[in-house]
Amino acid sequence: MYDLIIIGAGPAGIFTALELLKNGSRQRILIAELGVSMENRHCPKDKTQKCVNCKPSCYITTGFSGAGAFSDGKLSLSCEVGGDLPRLLGEEKVQALIDYTDTIYLEYGADPHVEGITEKEKIKNIRLNAIRAGLKLVDCPIRHLGTEMAHSVYSRIQQHLLDSGVEIRFRTQCSDLIIEDNVCRGVVLQDAFGNGEKERVFAKNTVVAAGRVGASWLEELCRTHGIERLPGTVDVGVRVEVRNEVMEEVNQVLYESKLIGYPKPFENKVRTFCQNPGGYVSQENYDDALALVNGHSFKEKKSENTNVAILCSHHFRVPFDQPILYAQKVGQLMNMLANGSILVQRYGDILSGKRTWAEELERSNVRPTLKDAVAGDLTSAMPYRTMVNIISFIAAVDKVVPGFASDETLLYGPEIKFYSNCVKMDENLKTSVDGLYCLGDSSGWTRGLMMSSAMGVYMARKLWAEEQQG
Repeated sequence: MYDLIIIGAGPAGIFTALELLKNGSRQRILIAELGVSMENRHCPKDKTQKCVNCKPSCYITTGFSGAGAFSDGKLSLSCEVGGDLPRLLGEEKVQALIDYTDTIYLEYGADPHVEGITEKEKIKNIRLNAIRAGLKLVDCPIRHLGTEMAHSVYSRIQQHLLDSGVEIRFRTQCSDLIIEDNVCRGVVLQDAFGNGEKERVFAKNTVVAAGRVGASWLEELCRTHGIERLPGTVDVGVRVEVRNEVMEEVNQVLYESKLIGYPKPFENKVRTFCQNPGGYVSQENYDDALALVNGHSFKEKKSENTNVAILCSHHFRVPFDQPILYAQKVGQLMNMLANGSILVQRYGDILSGKRTWAEELERSNVRPTLKDAVAGDLTSAMPYRTMVNIISFIAAVDKVVPGFASDETLLYGPEIKFYSNCVKMDENLKTSVDGLYCLGDSSGWTRGLMMSSAMGVYMARKLWAEEQQG
């Protein structure tokens, strides 16, 4: 019998355990993680030069520290960025949580340098150009860990948790929740490969922090057990790659330019996300052999390109209630066109109504950093509404960053963010089931490292207060 079971060793789960320890908690804590420990997280693609579709789970999307930390490690230090937690707790409280959580990252070795806070006049000029283009600039301070530093920081945190008595079971999947009389009594665990007997493990409280990779799994559990949810959105889009020269000023002044627009005629929310100066486009694999595109940025190793996601938000209405499945189907269709890989197309070819050919990429100024991406036609799979929004948004960004809408600009797809299963909870993070809490990206309330970490801190404080009361 445990006091607390945490499903998922991503930032939300990690910081729940970490903050409990910092407060002097004596709770017996178990963390169950589908992936592997920090020291064993190594993507085989570094050697094979192509994705080998690791089983039972992708080394990038699962494992200690979660997907975002392993891929890039950017900490957004503003409550305006990273999800809807301020809507639940209030902006002032969330900003205070972020400020506090940032000090913990520094304690474990994060870079003290913060990007995007010094060049005030240049930021004003970028904002002016954004306004003229019909876009909103969110100039968020960024603490960039980079893949290498993130590995070091989270390795230290992992070791501290283990040294402090937290039990972490790697390569362990949660197949179900144990819910009786509307109370969560624990979880059902099994070897990640599906071998061996299923084990019923009980605890006073259960925290599900399964990350983006666990969003569809948690959605299914909510349906099965009647856990109340709120209408959610799903983001479908592409990852854009251009030469560093095009993004030079924005990279130097802001590091990450977060732009938001509502292009006509549909006026869906479209935004940039996860900008990687001198970065590399990467592939991530999810359940059901779904290959998605993402981006990495290292502290030392740099490419000639900058990549950034452009995401279009879809908010569905009654009677449709399966936004994650919708997004998965879109992604699977793109994967099918690329024979299971990531699809890439030049912006100019989209405007011209033609597919992109491999030989055209070879003679381009923008050479793909994702070497095994397949040249083809995104428009054959991307929904019309989404594609029109993305094309219009790129044209608007070109007014802020001249050259962004070059014919040679590369668009990779699919890039999809699964946080549309929004679990209903109150300001104490209590769900409709007693003893069950849902945190991080899988809960639908956060969209990134810092906000997920801060949510974990807040969760720990609530559990600590409960422990103090008896």
